[in-house]
Amino acid sequence: MTTPPSATPPSATPPSSSAATSSAAASSAAAPRPAPWVRTRLRAAPLGTVLGAALAFVAVLLAAALPRAQDRGADQALRSFLEHSGSARTSLQVTAPAPETGQSAQALDATLEKLLAPTGSTFHVDPDETVHGTRTTKRQPLLNPELSRPSGIPPAMDLLHVREAESHVELAQGRWPSSTPTAPPRGAPGEMAPLEVVLSQKAAATLGARVGSVLKSATRVDGTPSVEVVGLFAVLDETDDFWVDNLGCIARACEHYDGENLSWHADALVGTGDLDRMATWSRTAEDFWRLPVDVGRLRADRLDATREEVASYIAGPTAAGLARETGRARLHTTSWLPELFEQARVRTQAAAPLAAIGPAGVGGVAFVVLCLAGALAADRRDAELRLLLARGGSRAAIVGRLLGEGAVTVLPAAAAATALAVLLLPTPRLAPALLSAAAVALLALLAFPVRAAVLLSPARPAGRWRRPVAELLVLVATAAAVLEVRRRGVAPPGSDLDPLLIAAPLLLALSGGLLLARLQPVVTGRLARAAGRRSGLVGFLGLARAARGPASTGTRARGRTGPSVLPMVALLLAITTGGFGAAVLESVDSSRLGVARLTVGGDAAISAYGKSPLPQGLAKAAGELPGVRTSVPLWIDHDSSVLGTAQRSSQVTVVVAEPAAYAELSRVLGCGSFDPALLATSGTQPADAPVPALFSAGLAGQAAQGGTYTVLPGEGGQLRARVVGVIDCTPARPARDAATVVLPASAATTALMGGADRPNRWFGLGPVDGDRLRALVRSRLPAPSATPAPAPAPIPGSGSATGPAPIPADEVYPVSTSADAVTELGADPLQRSAQRLFWAAVAGAAGFALLAVLLTLMRTVPERAALLARLRTMGLRRRQGVALILAETLPQTLAATLGGALVAAAAVALLGPAMDLSTLVGAQVPNGVRLTAGPVLTQALGLAALVAAAVCVEAATSGRRQITTELRAGDQR
Repeated sequence: MTTPPSATPPSATPPSSSAATSSAAASSAAAPRPAPWVRTRLRAAPLGTVLGAALAFVAVLLAAALPRAQDRGADQALRSFLEHSGSARTSLQVTAPAPETGQSAQALDATLEKLLAPTGSTFHVDPDETVHGTRTTKRQPLLNPELSRPSGIPPAMDLLHVREAESHVELAQGRWPSSTPTAPPRGAPGEMAPLEVVLSQKAAATLGARVGSVLKSATRVDGTPSVEVVGLFAVLDETDDFWVDNLGCIARACEHYDGENLSWHADALVGTGDLDRMATWSRTAEDFWRLPVDVGRLRADRLDATREEVASYIAGPTAAGLARETGRARLHTTSWLPELFEQARVRTQAAAPLAAIGPAGVGGVAFVVLCLAGALAADRRDAELRLLLARGGSRAAIVGRLLGEGAVTVLPAAAAATALAVLLLPTPRLAPALLSAAAVALLALLAFPVRAAVLLSPARPAGRWRRPVAELLVLVATAAAVLEVRRRGVAPPGSDLDPLLIAAPLLLALSGGLLLARLQPVVTGRLARAAGRRSGLVGFLGLARAARGPASTGTRARGRTGPSVLPMVALLLAITTGGFGAAVLESVDSSRLGVARLTVGGDAAISAYGKSPLPQGLAKAAGELPGVRTSVPLWIDHDSSVLGTAQRSSQVTVVVAEPAAYAELSRVLGCGSFDPALLATSGTQPADAPVPALFSAGLAGQAAQGGTYTVLPGEGGQLRARVVGVIDCTPARPARDAATVVLPASAATTALMGGADRPNRWFGLGPVDGDRLRALVRSRLPAPSATPAPAPAPIPGSGSATGPAPIPADEVYPVSTSADAVTELGADPLQRSAQRLFWAAVAGAAGFALLAVLLTLMRTVPERAALLARLRTMGLRRRQGVALILAETLPQTLAATLGGALVAAAAVALLGPAMDLSTLVGAQVPNGVRLTAGPVLTQALGLAALVAAAVCVEAATSGRRQITTELRAGDQR
């Protein structure tokens, strides 16, 4: 039997190694790769990933935005303060004696370039805004008889050469001075050729000069100097900074008084051709350069460096170097900038506490929220992490993977938030925002891994002493901070803000939170026991769960540990910082209103010039306007005197007013309150009986109580006054050291004092509409012929011999209101910036506090849902389930609200007296924050209502969970 041949005979050799390798490679390629850890975990919980990234984004955005907002507010306040000071005070004024020979415009320009060279590092000078030139140092009298001499005194004139002056004026008549030197006149070799000048039209009209006039000065041995007016010009804009400060009386003639004698001062412009001969006018001349510092580019964070550089420019190495480089040994620089910088620094320090309290509060609440978020994530994944540890994973490896998860979500969100803050709030300084954002991003990144590392760490013996020791340390730190604030103040003068002192309100809130965490379970437990004696189950069960806190999770559960401290601390931080800051702002507003009322004399005031009376019936009509609660017409005489005091005769201000109304005005304004019965007079007393009078404190020191003195009004007449009381100030003249006499508006007073029967002032209390009051004043103006002749000071440099222009109708009887004064006091950008930053921080703190409560509720959602499912199978109705959740969650919120209000009130009482509010008010006021219930309760109740609404929404949502869904999953909690 034969065997068929095989199609493929077997090989006698074993398979080659290359074939084996290719087979192994093919099998490994076919095997599935393990999924990346980070991607798998992020896909497993997409909602948690998105929420974690959103939380990190918001926290980092606030952390990066707050420092930049502070920088922008500080820069804006500094620049506004310096701009309000005026260009003359924010410039560097450089002077040097003019060279005896060789003076030229090119030399002035070359010196200017050397003066500008050291600028540009911390402060800048715009070359186009500089003003420089030459001027004579002493005005010379003009002896021409045809010129105006109001009091027989000849006018005086200085000569100036100002570079680029032609671009700021318009030539009206004649021509500009020649650029070539003026030749002496023929036939008079010893006579000096007149200098060619141009005058302003207003100055020429005032002096009586014209084109072609040759104005001569006093005769001298070396020749009589004179000037020839070759042209007249008109200034385009007299308010331009170009004309301020050291340019004298160029735009118009200036009035000069020597006692009661009036004379004119006028200055003229000289061309480049006569620069070398300017000194012949007054024998000496000096060159000047005005370098206005660009305040719009100054930065508050570099203020100290700027002050040092400006000081060096004025008197220091820079000044010595400029003297050498310019070849002018007597170069001299002056400026008000060092003093202004010091004032700006003091203002910033005074406003810093309010600007720092809000960000500190929101930072503390954000810290608590990030810790809660990390704890929630660790509790949610506790079983998974322990399983990884049980299967051989190390704690370091697990924490490293968790860091990788966090880096994928936190770092992009933090980078986007930082970039958004930089774009929305542009400011030169970037480092504080980056550091703050990096710190918050690091906290958001490490919160979950650190919590996981703690959970996975080996169990240690419980130490009952750890928490009491930590709480004791917090109490000691709080007491030390409060005592330091009381001793030194929140911002001691001349020192920077101490972070420990600003942390005092936060430490108070933390101490209050720890104390509440000890008390709240005890109180809630007693309430639960009281509810257990009743027939209902919901109240007892909810309060019992609130007193015991959430159950521990994981394999090492030890039952219930009590309510969580973190959400309570978050609420207390938000309420305390918000209430304390709101109390500060309330005190600022009330102090500002008090200052405004004292400035005005009430909520509204109408004045007449001098002793001119108000129009007939105006005071009565003003008192009938809507909103006027108290109408006080009165008569004031500042030229009266009192005879019979220790000084025999004393200059005083006499106020004649109706006692009851004036006493009410004094009481409301807090200025010299008195009993109106002291000024009461009876109609049966003799005509020569002394009139009761109130003396100011300073004047009363020279008089005797009950003594009789003679009052002599400035308009004539006299009356006898008897001292019945002493007042420290009076609304009509609120100065504390003013010598004032207050008399009742009675028939005897008006009969003996001329003019006292018609008021020349009106004060009102109440929300008076200023526009309506001004309209009333305009409607009561007398006919033009009967208009009282006001006697204001003449307008300096009016340039016209006809006198000042007539006063507008609204200014014949000026109207002022406390609302306008409050607006003016609060117009400082430093105040507005601090307030905006504070309220933004309060809103952020409230949002984070609400988030802390929601995170706490989310942490207990599984346990609560399972409990509701079981109770629903036992007959619990849906409405009872919602009530159970509210009974469990609201006690902590209510306790935090009450505790936060009490802590905020304690913070105001303990720290408030150390606050200096003068900068925030806009005027000098006594230190201290007044404790009022309104601001504190508004913050506490507002946040409590917000949290309660969120709890109700969450309770209603949890109550709708289906029983079958919860029971189908099994009870593994």
